[in-house]
Amino acid sequence: MRRQVLLFLSALCLRRVLGQVSYSIPEEMSKGSVVGNIVHDLGVDLKRLTSGKARVYTGRSVAHIGLNKERGVLVVQERIDREALCGESTPCAMHFQVILENPMELFRVTVEITDINDNTPSFTNAEKRFEISESAIVGSKFILEKAIDLDIGMNGLQQYTLTPADNFALKLENEADGSKKVEMVLQMPLDREKQSYIRLLLTATDGGEPQLSGTVHILINVLDANDNAPTFEKRIYTAKILENAAKGTSVTTVRASDKDIGANGNVSYLISPSKRFLADIFNINAQTGVITLIGGIDYEKATSYQMDVEVVDTGGLSDSTKVVVDVIDMNDNSPHINIVSKSDTILEDSPPNTVLAMLSVSDPDSENNGKVECVIDDNTPFKIESSLNGFYTLVTEVDLDRERSSEYNITVTCSDEGVPSLSSSDTLTLRISDVNDNAPVFERSSYEASIVENNTPGLSIFTVKARDADWNQNARLSYILEDSSYNGVPVSSYVSVSADSGVIHAVRSFDYEHLKDFHFHIRAQDGGSPPLSSNVSVRILIQDQNDNAPQVLYPVQTGGSVLAEMVPRSADVGYLVTKVVAVDVDSGQNAWLSYKVHKATDRALFEVGLHNGEIRTVRQVTDKDAVKQRLTVLVEDNGQPSRSATVIVNVAVADSFPEVLSEFTDFSMHDKEYNDKLTFYLVLALAVVSFLFITCLLLIISVKVYRWRQSRILYHSSLPVIPYYPPRYSDTLGTGTLPHVYNYEVCRTTDSRKSNFKVDRAASHNVLVMDPSSTGTMQKIHSEKNILDELDSPLE
Repeated sequence: MRRQVLLFLSALCLRRVLGQVSYSIPEEMSKGSVVGNIVHDLGVDLKRLTSGKARVYTGRSVAHIGLNKERGVLVVQERIDREALCGESTPCAMHFQVILENPMELFRVTVEITDINDNTPSFTNAEKRFEISESAIVGSKFILEKAIDLDIGMNGLQQYTLTPADNFALKLENEADGSKKVEMVLQMPLDREKQSYIRLLLTATDGGEPQLSGTVHILINVLDANDNAPTFEKRIYTAKILENAAKGTSVTTVRASDKDIGANGNVSYLISPSKRFLADIFNINAQTGVITLIGGIDYEKATSYQMDVEVVDTGGLSDSTKVVVDVIDMNDNSPHINIVSKSDTILEDSPPNTVLAMLSVSDPDSENNGKVECVIDDNTPFKIESSLNGFYTLVTEVDLDRERSSEYNITVTCSDEGVPSLSSSDTLTLRISDVNDNAPVFERSSYEASIVENNTPGLSIFTVKARDADWNQNARLSYILEDSSYNGVPVSSYVSVSADSGVIHAVRSFDYEHLKDFHFHIRAQDGGSPPLSSNVSVRILIQDQNDNAPQVLYPVQTGGSVLAEMVPRSADVGYLVTKVVAVDVDSGQNAWLSYKVHKATDRALFEVGLHNGEIRTVRQVTDKDAVKQRLTVLVEDNGQPSRSATVIVNVAVADSFPEVLSEFTDFSMHDKEYNDKLTFYLVLALAVVSFLFITCLLLIISVKVYRWRQSRILYHSSLPVIPYYPPRYSDTLGTGTLPHVYNYEVCRTTDSRKSNFKVDRAASHNVLVMDPSSTGTMQKIHSEKNILDELDSPLE
């Protein structure tokens, strides 16, 4: 018989989860046979099957049908036996789904399995024996065994034939379940004396092509005198039983009567063996007709059972009745949750209603016991929606935030409407992927730090710290010094910042006397795409260091003349002789000055104020006190370590000016001797410095001429030109310059119009120049270092 495939399509596409197509194929098709072109029938692009990871979902059933994604067709991948799959049910169909992802789509496919004539009608027993009394009247009926043909329709059982047909005729009678009741009817009286043993052949044939048949031998032993057959009280018995009923439960009782008496009136009951599986479920008491449950029954496997019960008397006469047992469903099955497809991760900026998972939920119970409703936890930003009968989708309900919660455990609970209700649950773990939606945040709104002047370049000042609520690369921070200038100088020449750690380093050595503080901005930038950043203001305070000695402004020391303070001999105790005035360019306690007498001609005569520098008499001046008094006053600051300066104060104890003149000459002689020595050393130092300067100048000119000649030679030659960079060459923007030394000379007097400030680049320190004709004393000031460029480099 040629197998023909009947193909029909009813496509209803509902976006994302709806679509249906149906096919019809015969059973027992060979593996690999094409069922249908699913791509054409559903209107799906062939490439979509691969990109969407198309697959066939059958739930817990065996996948008889597979999907060939390369060809876009459904193929047979397991043997399909309609009788094993559906039994007597018709029509026989397999239902499954084709699932696509990215985006998720679901299509329902129904494949109807048509019957072929692959089963021969058969009888349970090879022979059937009867003992019939010769007194059996014409028309007596004898129940024969039904043949079993697992095929249906025309391929199923069609007719019976009884041969020979001398004494008995075959009678077929339709029953309520559509089957035929097979009876052998006596049409001629029996005569045991003529024929005590009759052999008949019952043949059952189907309507298939080719036609198949099965036979059973009927052996009849003719007995004497039993002319009444037993009869049942009802043609159909009905009963109901709970599916979880215990074994031994009574189902129903059938009753038959026989008008004969004695041994011929005794009857026995039996369940027809035409359906073999019923013998494992039900049992009948042969004497009482009570049917009891001996096996397990399940409403989900069979909702009702129909059995033929026969009654036979001792004379071999029999009757039959139909017993229909309806199974009452109990809520004994919890909903079954199967995750068809799911996403393990989702971006935190995913919009609401993004599909996370697709679930298939089934409950084999009936009516309310099989109605299922699924819910999830209320404290999660998700919701569950019903898409198709038995299918649910889990979607986002609101916007997500990974920084609030990076992972969710979503528990799906499905409950039926039975009493009591049964439920099942399953937990899905979902991780939230980070998106760069948080800018770095500094630990403080602004920073302030301090550094002691005269620091070493490269010294670490302090660390700025920012945090980013994002994760991984989006939270990887880099610290950048914003381009700016302070007092016309780029901030990058003051400090630098480590990109990874945020540590701020000093680029140069600071001088408090020139720079008290400065500020700048640092930007923290994450590694996201696009990157996010934030700025913070940083202020650096320069702390003073005691690097300047006190400077004495008064009394002024002169080189050639002697200046003395005169104290009358009549001066009382506490007489103010003079006041030592000194300053310190440092600040704070480094500039707090204290005065004390270091040396004195007569320590018992004078004292100096510790904080004000006032020189006063300690006792009454007498005639015995020398006219010429010399005090050396030590001025000391409060720094650690402290710095100091000294000043010589000449005091003349006399009542009149002529009295002082005789002693004044001695002062001048002593100072002149000191000044002569100092002048000699100054002249010698000037000669040495001049010689070194002329020597360096000649050397530089020689090098310049030599380079010029070399460049002219290279210019006229064929040799490649190699650019020359002078040693320690660097940029001129400040960060790469080398330090020069500027020398400052500060000359101060009590008259501000005579003060002088001079810059000298020719030497590394100043030399005290003494001018005997001057009315004031010039103090030596420590040289201060500024960062300048090397020779031939422009100033910063």
